[in-house]
Amino acid sequence: MALAGLGVGIVVGLTGMGGGALMTPILVLFFGVPPIAAVSSDLAASAIMKPFGGFVHARRGTVNWRLVAWLCAGSVPSAFLGVLLLRLIGDDAATQHAIKIALGVALLLAAAGLVLKAWTGRRRPAEAAPEPIRVRPLPTLALGVVGGLVVGLTSVGSGSLIIVILLAIYPKLRANDVVGTDLVQAIPLVLSAALGHALFGDLHLDITGAVLLGSIPGVLLGARISSRAPVALIRTALVVVLLASALKLLDVPTAAVGVITGVAVLAAAVTAVVARVRGAAPGTPAPVEPVTNARPARAELVRD
Repeated sequence: MALAGLGVGIVVGLTGMGGGALMTPILVLFFGVPPIAAVSSDLAASAIMKPFGGFVHARRGTVNWRLVAWLCAGSVPSAFLGVLLLRLIGDDAATQHAIKIALGVALLLAAAGLVLKAWTGRRRPAEAAPEPIRVRPLPTLALGVVGGLVVGLTSVGSGSLIIVILLAIYPKLRANDVVGTDLVQAIPLVLSAALGHALFGDLHLDITGAVLLGSIPGVLLGARISSRAPVALIRTALVVVLLASALKLLDVPTAAVGVITGVAVLAAAVTAVVARVRGAAPGTPAPVEPVTNARPARAELVRD
């Protein structure tokens, strides 16, 4: 469990997502943990793990605090409400399945959107200083409400769903800032849902502790890479994690998920190599050293 937590922690720190969509299925499928215990324990681990990654991004300045405030204003109360709603309707398998299918489709669309954005912007000049983002309070608040409800009901979406809609509302937000903002806003969101499950669900502290043993150093490492890495690398990582999370939510077999994501990573690597080779093609003029005066400069002062 600690090794699984290490891997998931690196993914969460690097991309801001994948915690619930990856850790909960791992606990259920590989360790035989009952689903409700897996959901509760994963939420509790995320509530302790994510502040470490958020702290790294906050120090690097890749957090939009106004976005965090408006997101939390909607997500924190609705996350607790989602847990209460789950208790009222019961752990209905059909409801859970419908929510996960809808979220899986949304993640696939988000991954396709990121690829399209990278493709259309491939001929543009390299990114300069980030443009200031004008925060839209009502859509951001509504996003927090929807994200909180989904997290309270399924434990999935604190990263993936929020990032999907953030990218739609604020397309000019840099990938690094998306990850940092999402990590920080997820802290009170996941904590609220975890408290709700602790009161009404089945929280196993031994499972939570084992996951945290690996996930805390993992998220610190991933966040450190994410806050310093090039935007293109973070965008590629987002696409891969979105794809893997979507396939798992759509109940694709684990082996097929591994093959598909492996092909996606290979395709991204080949694309990067081709782009680098084209940049260094023979037709591209080589940089020329500046020509200076051929005569050496004199060390002594020349006076009239």
